[in-house]
Amino acid sequence: MPVIHIDSISDPRITPFCRLTESQLRCDQAAPLFIAESPKVIRVAMSAGNLPVSMLCEERHITGDAADIIARVPDTPVYTGPRELLESITGYRLTRGVLCAFPRPEALTPQQACHGARRIAVIDDVCDTTNIGAIFRSAAALGIDAVLLGPTACDPLNRRAIRVSMGTVFLLPWARLSSADYLPELRSLGFKSVAMALRHDSVTFDSPTLAAEPHLAIILGTEGEGLPQQIIDNADYVARIPMARGVDSLNVAAASAVAFWQLRPQPN
Repeated sequence: MPVIHIDSISDPRITPFCRLTESQLRCDQAAPLFIAESPKVIRVAMSAGNLPVSMLCEERHITGDAADIIARVPDTPVYTGPRELLESITGYRLTRGVLCAFPRPEALTPQQACHGARRIAVIDDVCDTTNIGAIFRSAAALGIDAVLLGPTACDPLNRRAIRVSMGTVFLLPWARLSSADYLPELRSLGFKSVAMALRHDSVTFDSPTLAAEPHLAIILGTEGEGLPQQIIDNADYVARIPMARGVDSLNVAAASAVAFWQLRPQPN
């Protein structure tokens, strides 16, 4: 186990942890990376086949919470130092004292991600990392088989999205759609589409017709404006969650959980 003590945030070996933005981590053509934090999330990432290239760890966790992680990759460098220094590097107290840098996996195509799927989530333009993570967590827990993202939706491998998802971004296949006009692509993959929108002619999510669809894509819109009108107008179905007390909408992550549960695949 190569434990390396650092004493400066200028040490080039810890650049991925302290001086690269999420975009820079993602777009480095030579070695694109993502950062995962907390032992539980890191274990999920590793169990899904991701192996870290380096770790940043509070010294006390090397033989504590992170000991089993380090033991699984004994040749991976582990950088450590005083808590105050590590906080200055990351900008906050480390979650359970450990960060790992991983190579980004090769991107799947929508065809690969959706192979054999019955229910998929389509995230149109959700830009909030917390919402992305929460949607993935609900999707993994409630029977969604894959996730497709519009061209402008937030990266699921953003550090905060990974943390909020509790690592479930590693449990579901996901891919980017090639165009903002993606309904033809969904149909070519064999899916009927249901757009989540509050419209006078929408059906409620307990519609037997929706439940009976063998292959259904549940489309979620951005936090503020919702889905583009073109998607709403051309989707196979438009559905709404009934609201009480004059509430006009739910947060997109909360709405996704309701939709995923109600529209989960039914036994054959």
